[in-house]
Amino acid sequence: MSFTHPAMLLLLVFPIALLVRVWRHEGHRVVLPWDHAPRRRSHWMRFPIALAECLPALLLGVVIVLLAGPQKLGQPQTRRALTNIEFCVDVSGSMTAPFGEGTRYDASMAAINEFLDYRHGDAFGLTFFGNNVLHWVPLTSDPSAIRCSPPFMRPEVAPPWFGGTMIGKALLACRQVLTSREEGDRMIILVSDGDSFDLGGGNDEELAALFAADNIAIYAVHIGGGDAPAPIVNLTGLTGGEIFQPGDRAGLEAVFRRIDAMQQTRLEKVEAEAMDDFAPYALIGLSLVGAGTLSLFGLRYTPW
Repeated sequence: MSFTHPAMLLLLVFPIALLVRVWRHEGHRVVLPWDHAPRRRSHWMRFPIALAECLPALLLGVVIVLLAGPQKLGQPQTRRALTNIEFCVDVSGSMTAPFGEGTRYDASMAAINEFLDYRHGDAFGLTFFGNNVLHWVPLTSDPSAIRCSPPFMRPEVAPPWFGGTMIGKALLACRQVLTSREEGDRMIILVSDGDSFDLGGGNDEELAALFAADNIAIYAVHIGGGDAPAPIVNLTGLTGGEIFQPGDRAGLEAVFRRIDAMQQTRLEKVEAEAMDDFAPYALIGLSLVGAGTLSLFGLRYTPW
């Protein structure tokens, strides 16, 4: 049990003093005309009368406790642990290749939009890359900006300096975004159709160690034909992620559903919160008021 204003409890000394006075004080008797007549004593009534006289003091004690603000701890709860997810989407020229009814870029952004529906409560960011990197949407729990972004960075309209593919550079830029968030898990979903020269020469393993140290899992979707590049396979495997190679639009959507299943939402315990606990004391106070009212019908001290 705790109190919002514990110092108020010091005032309990007054009702305690009143209770002591009730049980230790003999009272003053009134001298009546038949002074020398035998005085009748009724000790059997002293105890219930003293109890009745205690009721105001007890009621005062209850009022002081209520003013102190009694509190109790609520039930421990769970909440959804936040996952920071950075989409890293390739907008190089090869992403304009046909894929289903549209292009590889169209299919990728449609699958990302559907993925957003699976992950309510997470934070999402969107980064486009080619030879350079552009953070289009910062990490946010409101994915509406990501849903509106596909028309603005299509490979057909992207600046010329986005024509190539530098995956290592893009991943490092995404790492910088994710490590700026101290709360929550971290994940990168790389969507690309090509290889990248900046992952060669052992750079893939160095990057993987860097991302693993920051607890960043990399999932990759290789949307192009042929086998996935070995450096990307190493990156995903060493960071706890996985690489997927969908062959069509339905396969691409299934990949994102599988990523959602692999990166399960984590629930964490939340400490119990202090809550007001007036009810039992208010009930006791009402009971004392009722008992005190009934005692006024005859159960009270008279000095003769």
